[in-house]
Amino acid sequence: MDSKSTVVWQGSAKTGTGKITTESGVLTESVYTYGTRFEDNPGTNPEELIAAAHAACFTMATADEMGSAGIEPEQLTTVAKVTLSTAGNEPEVTQIHLDITAKIPADSKDAFEKAAKSAKENCPISRLMNADILLDTHIES
Repeated sequence: MDSKSTVVWQGSAKTGTGKITTESGVLTESVYTYGTRFEDNPGTNPEELIAAAHAACFTMATADEMGSAGIEPEQLTTVAKVTLSTAGNEPEVTQIHLDITAKIPADSKDAFEKAAKSAKENCPISRLMNADILLDTHIES
């Protein structure tokens, strides 16, 4: 299964504006700028979208792992925090912190912790960090 989104950027990195649109329509020309990425301006940014994707993937994988152990969680809530460091020459994502809270039967704690650890290592977004990246380039005339 392939998923697709499109970004249109106009202008320089510091004064321009980007618009993100996803194939599903969940995001339609959602604006991001230098200010939404590196300052505290309201709006989205790539790191926020990575955090959302990782939280969603990890949580679903944890539920799947728990299901394999015969446990159905009543609720799983994950907060993912992506840290973008601007300390060096180039901005760099230095950490992704996953914080999960489970509403589960009391005797399921060990299975939950095992499931969460496995999901952290094996969900597709966690493994993405080692993915092959392909590139095609085109020039519009």
